[in-house]
Order: sequence, then C-alpha cells, then structure tokens
Amino acid sequence: MNENIFDKLDFGPFRSLLDNDDITDISYDNGGQIWIRSLSQGSMRVEVEGATTEFIEKLAFQCANVMGTTFNNAKPFLDAESAELRLNFVHQSIATNGIALVIRKTPAKIRLNKEKLLEEDYFTEEIHNLLIKCVIGHCNIMVAGETGSGKTEFVKYLASHTKTEEKIITIEDTLELHLDKIFPQRDIVAMKTNNVASYTDVLVTCMRQNPKWILLSEVRSAEAVSAVRNSISSGHNILSTIHADKASAIPYRLYSLMETDLDVNQFLNTIYRYIQLGVHIKAYYSKKYGKFHRELDEVCEFYVDENNVPQGRILYQKIYGSNPTMCKPSKHLQEYLENQNIDVKDIVAKLPDEMPIRTAEEGFERDETEVNNAVASPDDALNKDEKVDENAVEVKDPEPPKEEKKEEVKAEQPASSEVVPQPPVQPAQPKPVVQQPAVQPPVQPVAQPQPVTQQPAQPQPTVQQPQVQPLPKLTNE
Repeated sequence: MNENIFDKLDFGPFRSLLDNDDITDISYDNGGQIWIRSLSQGSMRVEVEGATTEFIEKLAFQCANVMGTTFNNAKPFLDAESAELRLNFVHQSIATNGIALVIRKTPAKIRLNKEKLLEEDYFTEEIHNLLIKCVIGHCNIMVAGETGSGKTEFVKYLASHTKTEEKIITIEDTLELHLDKIFPQRDIVAMKTNNVASYTDVLVTCMRQNPKWILLSEVRSAEAVSAVRNSISSGHNILSTIHADKASAIPYRLYSLMETDLDVNQFLNTIYRYIQLGVHIKAYYSKKYGKFHRELDEVCEFYVDENNVPQGRILYQKIYGSNPTMCKPSKHLQEYLENQNIDVKDIVAKLPDEMPIRTAEEGFERDETEVNNAVASPDDALNKDEKVDENAVEVKDPEPPKEEKKEEVKAEQPASSEVVPQPPVQPAQPKPVVQQPAVQPPVQPVAQPQPVTQQPAQPQPTVQQPQVQPLPKLTNE
C-alpha cells in the first residue's frame, strides 16, 4: 500500500491527531473511547468530536475498498500500511464491545539526537560515546524493552552512526525503520516479509546482496531468531530489537523463542560469542520531569571466556531513584574494538574496573524499605522491630531449657521406674500401637461390637465370627 491510497481515505476528526508529531499511536475501541500515546505524556484518553462508531466503520470500508478486499464477519481483520502509517481494524463480530482500530505512526525521521538525549537524562555521555564507538566498530547490538519504550527509535539512532559507505539491508514484517527514506543517498535496501517471502527466504536473498549491516525490526518468532543466528555467524553485523525485561536476559529470551529441543548451552554459546552488547530501555511516567520519560537503564556485554564459558558483564546500570553506575568493558570487547581500529581508552580511562553491583543492590533494597516505611506508620515500623527482637530472644532462650528438661527427665526416669510401674507402661504403649497396623483388620470389629444388631442383619455372619474369636483373647491378655 502506498501514500496515494492513503490520500483517498478520509481521516476526518483524526487528521489533527495524525498531524501532531508528539502522538505516535491512536486507538479507538470500547464503544467510542479514544486513547493516544504521545512522546511527552505517554498513554492518555482524549475526546475527539465526530469520532463515532459510524465514522470508524466508514473508514474501515473505505480502506477495504481501496485495497480490493472486504471487511465483514467472514473477514473480520483488516491491515493496511504505508510509509508512515499502519492501520489495523477488528470487526465487531470479534471485538464484542464494538469495532476496534489502532493507527500507528511510523514517520520517516529520526527523533533522537545526542543533545536531546543528554538533556532529558536518557543516559550519560560516557555510555553514549561507548555505544557509538561500538557501532562504528561493528559490534552486534540487541535493544530490548517493552512495547512503546522506543526500541525502534533507538535502533534508528544507532544506525545513523554507521559509516556512509557501508551497505544496510533492513528486514521487517511491518515497515517502521524507513532508513531508505531518511538517508536516500546511502546504499540501503528495504525488504519486507509477507505470506510469500518468509524470514528465511528474505535472509537468503539478503546474503547475496552483500550487506555490511542487517537490521531486523523486531525478533518475535523462532524464524526471526534463526535469521539472527545465521546473520551473525556468517560475519554480518546486526542491529535489532526484542522484548525482554532486562539486557542480561536477552540470550535466554532468544532461546525461549526457539521452542525447540536445541541444546541450551550450544545456543547460548553462539549468542554470547557473536552478540557483543545488549541494551534495555525503560519508559514510565516521571513525576520528577512531569511527563512520560524514557531512559536507558542497563547495558550488558556478552562474551565467551578462555574456558569457553558464556559470560555476561553489566557495563551500565541505572536503578530507579539512584544515579547511574558504569564500569570498564572487559578485555574481550576492548580487544575486539582495537582490531577494528577503534580507540576507547579516553572513554574507559576514568571508569572503575568492576561495576559496584553490591552498592547498587543495597541502594535498591534501601529504596524498597523506604517505600515500605513510607506506606506504613512509624508505630508499625517500631512494632516490626520489636517483633524481630522478640523472635530472636525466643529462638535463643528455649533451646537451653529444653536440654535441661530432658536431663531432668532422664534423671527422674531411673528413680520412678523402680517404684512406679507407669513409666515402663508408657513406653510399652507405643509398641502395640506400632503393631496395630498389622492387627487393623481385627481392630475394626472392636468398634462393631456395639452395633450388635447389625451382625444378625448381615447375611455373612460366618465371616465376622472368626474375626470376633481373637478379640476375647486380646481382652483376656
């Protein structure tokens, strides 16, 4: 689908939202609710006059007509995309609370720049310079984060720092990067997968195009993971995105997408050997800045040590409510960059050799306790401390008295056993208790002698009589 087709669509009341560069997503659902996602405010609900269910249905039918398809109960899903817009409709036969629409804006521009990122505390200048050096030094980088965190925008920013003479091929299932339009003077090929051409098919053709960089818009399937493995193992460099909760978990996330019985050690060994860096981006509404805030909160280095063991090393970490911490990259990454004629000595000269992980974790724990203390009252906090002290005393004190009581009992047993026969009777009682499981069949009739009326009523008195015979013997004994 091209721009000419979208020009034929009447977006009506949505036009003002589409023209606003701060808005990235528009959602219509639940019988008329309109939600937008903006770069500054995050997700929020808005009121748009004229955006009714009838208008959305009309827009869906217009889109279906220009695409030469239908939108009804038989075909309840409708997808359309252009260079800067992606539309998805869900028919009311599937969306039971009313027709649903999502418009995703993917403009052919790079919204990020160094000055803006540093001003908004996206990351520190040291980690920024290191990442740019790694891109120039042909490091394979995976960017992780939640939906809407800005993974694709950050990949576009990193890709803008690749060398001009290096060929780039983008492989996407939905068009989002638009590097060919952002850099029309560069050697860039934009490929799109569909029902005819899968990731594997496109990747085979991509290899024949002799690229230096392969950009995968997002790794979300086993086929995409295989494309990543084949790309990096063949000597090509990649920039890609993936959904993961932290940078250090990227290799395991890739393995979970495979859904095969592939040996985990062999797979992780490949990932740790060929992917140099993992980056995680977090997005949340910040009270400090009064807007929707994005920041880089973790950078992890992957490598295989001299013993052929995969290793992960946290290079940069920012915990909520604390200042970011950073350490030097390992000698493996520094040697890799040196082989690419990239000098990072001026960047890592002032950095510590190791990441102060313990200090960061202690700070995080202190933040959690501070939050808990803020929620609870001071009296509750004091009570908690008192309870802890009481428990500590109870654990220490009962043990010595128990030992003393045992010694007293042991001392009393020989004196009482000679005069009173009760102590020997008590140890004798558990013995028949142990034997009772073997005598359980006769023990059951012990409860039956009371309902004697049931025995004559039962047609099998002969079976019960032999069971009653041993009972008088036990009672006589």
